[in-house]
Amino acid sequence: MPTKAYAAKSPATPLAPFTIERRKPGERDVAIDILFCGVCHSDLHTVRSEWAGTLYPCVPGHEIIGRVTSVGSAVKNFKTGEIVGVGCMVGSCRSCFSCDDGLEQYCEHGFTGTYNGNAFGGKENTYGGYSADITVDEHFVLKISHTEKDLAGTAPLLCAGITTWSPLRHWNAGPGKKVGIVGLGGLGHMGVKLAVALGAEVTVFTTSPGKVADAKALGAQHVVVSKDAAQMKAVANTFDFILNTVSAPHDLDPFVAALTRDGTMCMVGVPSSPHPSPTVAQLIFRRKQIAGSLIGGIKETQEMLDFCAEKGITSDIEMIKMQDIEPAYARMLKSDVKYRFVIDMASLKG
Repeated sequence: MPTKAYAAKSPATPLAPFTIERRKPGERDVAIDILFCGVCHSDLHTVRSEWAGTLYPCVPGHEIIGRVTSVGSAVKNFKTGEIVGVGCMVGSCRSCFSCDDGLEQYCEHGFTGTYNGNAFGGKENTYGGYSADITVDEHFVLKISHTEKDLAGTAPLLCAGITTWSPLRHWNAGPGKKVGIVGLGGLGHMGVKLAVALGAEVTVFTTSPGKVADAKALGAQHVVVSKDAAQMKAVANTFDFILNTVSAPHDLDPFVAALTRDGTMCMVGVPSSPHPSPTVAQLIFRRKQIAGSLIGGIKETQEMLDFCAEKGITSDIEMIKMQDIEPAYARMLKSDVKYRFVIDMASLKG
């Protein structure tokens, strides 16, 4: 089925109108009219081929909110007219031990990305949410219970939300735990909101003194300007868990020093070049850990969405038209957004 979209045809060409083909829904498929799509930094990395393996034409977008238009004959959990979400995955092997554990993002055979992910078992590329509609296996479709007025702000939960929720839950952020969030961008601001809602005592680490008020407005109890050696020294050996959302290479040692014995710093930002090697002695002498986490499984994504709906949590967004995606990318590179762009897909369909 022909579908309007925006695509990059090469690393050097801007996103532009493009027509893609969507499959006719199979018996387990859900066809979705896309209402909103968040703009993730991964979209920019991919279309500019800053990460290896981009296939062109590339239609990004994996923070999708839409309305079901039809369902296959074997679909049990969704019906026409419902509001649903699609995140970073549209397929996995569904039979390895990671998939069996509900952690499809760690599929032993590789999950199928919502965009730029070869359709599982074949050579066809996948096209994402910068498009009018999408057809997805029901296993990878999520129920949305946020109110209509909050749907645009719900879109970034499908990536930024679950990317921060999964490690916060895995390392048991909650009452009695001191949690640090490094960086206050699209990921960081969601990390603050979720950690606060889970009941942790939350501190934001930022290089910018100008973000102190913003961090506290989001709910953080404390803010540390990480360029200030005295402020960093004052919080040494105090954090149970630090979520590092920064995707630029930086010195990890000051944050490892801030961990208490048995503390963990989890990395969720992927830098374009490696971080400087951390000092191993800090890890050894206080049994500290540096770990990583990738998005989240479908089950935990649904849990996160339900939690956010109950608590009234959405992303702080700026709405844009599809036609303004290139200026939005330019602003995103300068961190000139609080904190996530979301595309109103009506602008594509008009």
